[in-house]
Amino acid sequence: MARKVTLQTIAERLGVSRTTVSNAYNRPDQLAPELRERVLATAAELGYTGPDPAARRLRSGGREAIGLLLAESLAYAFSDPGAVGFLQGFSRATEEAGLGLLILPGVAGRPGTPDVGRERRDAVREAVVTGFCAYSLPEGDPDLAAAIERRLPLVVVDEPRTGAHTFVGVDDRGGARMAAAHLTELGHRRIGVVSFRTVHDGYNGPLTPEREAATSYPVTAERLAGWREGLEAAGIEWSAVPKEERALNAPAEGADGLRGLVARAPEITAVLCSSDQIAIGAIGAAAEAGRADLSFVGFDDIPAAAPLALTTVRQPLVEKGLTAGRLLVEPPEDPAPQEIVLPVELVPRASSRPA
Repeated sequence: MARKVTLQTIAERLGVSRTTVSNAYNRPDQLAPELRERVLATAAELGYTGPDPAARRLRSGGREAIGLLLAESLAYAFSDPGAVGFLQGFSRATEEAGLGLLILPGVAGRPGTPDVGRERRDAVREAVVTGFCAYSLPEGDPDLAAAIERRLPLVVVDEPRTGAHTFVGVDDRGGARMAAAHLTELGHRRIGVVSFRTVHDGYNGPLTPEREAATSYPVTAERLAGWREGLEAAGIEWSAVPKEERALNAPAEGADGLRGLVARAPEITAVLCSSDQIAIGAIGAAAEAGRADLSFVGFDDIPAAAPLALTTVRQPLVEKGLTAGRLLVEPPEDPAPQEIVLPVELVPRASSRPA
């Protein structure tokens, strides 16, 4: 039988005291950063995932909780209606099971702060939770890697698919394809795009082929691919479609993206938007510019979409959160990873009109 890896095992490998190894997890301020990283690297090499969360929870008297990893700050997440819908469903699942919810917000929007990033990964490593949900993280995200190292139950929502963990998402490509086909069926041939970010670098500007090819956000890639398929099916060359990329999912970003589009391609008659938030901002900017002729299609069907008569692709936001939450609080008997892709539907409204 393989020997169980303990703090003492790691201490012997490194030639340090057991207290030093313990401090790496429980009192990191007591160690030099280089020594702590060496301890954690050796622990990972030996297959040690950290102090038992259950034992620590018993010592502290806390109740069980599920950890939720976000890519953005908490304030930004609560300003995004799509994220709010997901959080409603997810929190309902944990509440029904009598579990707590530990939200670990990201450091997106705060570039150049490596210490903050390290603190976030430490928080993931030390979180007293029984499982994790990773919500819409980019490929290669170090916080997701830290969660995987814990070897606790993990459900990934929207992105990225790891292949080794249960995935819950929607048919992004199919929904985008329907949106593009809807506009071409209305006779539009000069169509622009305002897209989510492709890389987390704060970039706002034209979406180039190089950036499109390098995207680290699978949802962005899938929606771009769906639009491309829908437009090319109608004989529209994708390379000729003007595209703008914006770093954040917010109306102000959509307005700025629309202004960029009409400055570069004033002949467009319709715009495909990565989300309703972006579409709402784009519609406002179009009105200010006197472009009442433009048609718009969003994605999500947030509560504000219907009052604004926004044509959109509806995804089941609350159901997505509820599904992910229940998979963590009521794990299936079969431990094999699942892939759950929820359906979407096109909801035509007055924002899309014949060309």
